[in-house]
Amino acid sequence: MKTTLKTNITIKEICDGFDYNESEAKGLFGLSGRLTIQPEYQRNYIYADGKRDVAVIQSILNGYPLGIIYFNKTGKNTFEVLDGQQRITSIGRFVKGLFAVKDNDEMEQYFNGLDTNIQSLILNTKLLIYECEGEEKEIKQWFKTINIAGVPLNEQELRNAIYSGPFVTKAKAKYSNTLNTNKEEWKAYINGTANRQDFLECALSWVSRKMKSKEPIDEYMSLHRTDTDIKELETYFESVIAWISSVFNDVESEMRGLEWGRLYETYKKTKYNSKKVSKQVKDLYANPYVKNRRGIFEYILGGCKNKQLLDIRIFDDATKKTVYDKQTAAADKKGISNCPLCAVGTNANKTKKWALAEMDADHVTAWSNGGATNIANCEMLCKTHNRSKGNK
Repeated sequence: MKTTLKTNITIKEICDGFDYNESEAKGLFGLSGRLTIQPEYQRNYIYADGKRDVAVIQSILNGYPLGIIYFNKTGKNTFEVLDGQQRITSIGRFVKGLFAVKDNDEMEQYFNGLDTNIQSLILNTKLLIYECEGEEKEIKQWFKTINIAGVPLNEQELRNAIYSGPFVTKAKAKYSNTLNTNKEEWKAYINGTANRQDFLECALSWVSRKMKSKEPIDEYMSLHRTDTDIKELETYFESVIAWISSVFNDVESEMRGLEWGRLYETYKKTKYNSKKVSKQVKDLYANPYVKNRRGIFEYILGGCKNKQLLDIRIFDDATKKTVYDKQTAAADKKGISNCPLCAVGTNANKTKKWALAEMDADHVTAWSNGGATNIANCEMLCKTHNRSKGNK
């Protein structure tokens, strides 16, 4: 790959023709339209937090270096930003009056409100730019290598770079659009933000579940890279969201980030009564013995059978020791095993006295049948019987 150092390009030239798209959080063009600031393999703009964007401008005002910026040469006189788009977009947004910085008197100032000499200082600042030329594969590998923008690319941002094309363009327009009002509904079930590609990654993870590769999202994106629509992705994603809301009437914070794609595939053919489900959720939330609320939803979907999902509060050591001593004393008087189930058996364990370490605490009335986790509902069983008892 060939690189050429440029030291005479000014901020004024970069900002000539700068256009910022609020809906997609993108600074689109510069250099009179010859520079694509955010090609599809780039992440969305994430510096608009009143800190990082302001720090870029303050660095210019203080004469601090902004670091090296890399352009990819795409034609005779056309380029795209390979690295530095967050800094360039911040500069363009400031010059266009989209945010303010504090002056020496701690007053908020937009670009047009600055003294003309300060405006000139900014516009005439020269940037340190390397122009790179090479094959697409080289450029994208280099893009990954020089990821020095301060906030490392996450996995989905890297995938967007590797598999850039019409499919990624369409997918990002829907799932990475911060102005998409649907994101509020999605946030109930999905962790993260549109800006960092979390919704897109989730949608892709759901639809690609049946891929045979160890990296199903990559396989799916590679397979659909040149697709001009995202109908399959949209349909599957919307089906999962609709299914969740049809089963669960209420939205709980613990629902966010669950493996809904897997749960949908496992239970989508099961019929549920949403009113009954709602009552089950409320009852389990109110139960003080349920330690893992995130497991409630899969527990209900699975027919309330797998208690391990709930991490039910166990009997404490003092309770187990007290019950063990009481059972053992009573068994000694009768000459039977201190495990109630062994005592009514017919094998050699009928009179066996188990050590405390050889026994487990169990609910006399199963927890799933309303039994409480207290000393009155505790019995000690040998490990073999306890593990075979289930909910009986």
